[in-house]
Amino acid sequence: MSDQFSAEISSRICIHMNEDHGDAVLLYAQAFGAVTEATAAQMLSIDAQGMNLTAQVNGEATPVRIQFDHVLADAEDAHQTLIAMVRQARGKAT
Repeated sequence: MSDQFSAEISSRICIHMNEDHGDAVLLYAQAFGAVTEATAAQMLSIDAQGMNLTAQVNGEATPVRIQFDHVLADAEDAHQTLIAMVRQARGKAT
């Protein structure tokens, strides 16, 4: 794991994603976490290898771990990877 990917960066990314991009977090759970029946999701943490979400499925919180296709180097790498994943998920949805 990269030393540049700290708990502070994880927290900042999660807050931003949950507050501003909740639709993207739900897409991650549905497309990459194979929780297609999820109606809502929240990002709990992100590290160099993947992200931890909780998805609402039939009114219950379901933990979801999504591995990245590479080890993240830093926050900018996380940003670019999350954008690419949203684009990929939207491509799957259509």
